[in-house]
Amino acid sequence: MTIRYLHTMVRVLDLEKSIAFYKLLGLEETRRYDNEGGRFTLVFLAPPGQPECPVELTFNWDGDAGLPSDSRHFGHLAYEVDNIHDTCAHLEANGVTINRPPRDGRMAFVRSPDNVSVEILQKGAALTPAEPWISRASIGHW
Repeated sequence: MTIRYLHTMVRVLDLEKSIAFYKLLGLEETRRYDNEGGRFTLVFLAPPGQPECPVELTFNWDGDAGLPSDSRHFGHLAYEVDNIHDTCAHLEANGVTINRPPRDGRMAFVRSPDNVSVEILQKGAALTPAEPWISRASIGHW
């Protein structure tokens, strides 16, 4: 038996806000599919050079009343970055709340506009813990 990773699907309520969030993380749109009959749009975003690792954003044109208000049952997406301190500073400067700051120089969590938990991990060894992250407490759920 052969198995191959395809994608992770996340339902979104505001497609443009969600695309903007994932682009802040550094993902690029790799393809888009609009289905007039089914009245939905699928947008696939992936890290540069990794088109085989996409997140699929599913947007239902007529709303999604059945979407849970807390997507924690999903778990999380995880992405590795070259510098977790710089990445978190960039996200925060663009209005993203850092729910679990990278106090250890290795791991942080943020939430998408649709409440999806996103884990950010430092590539390689942890960075030396530094302010402003060391003294920050976790905020909300992550």
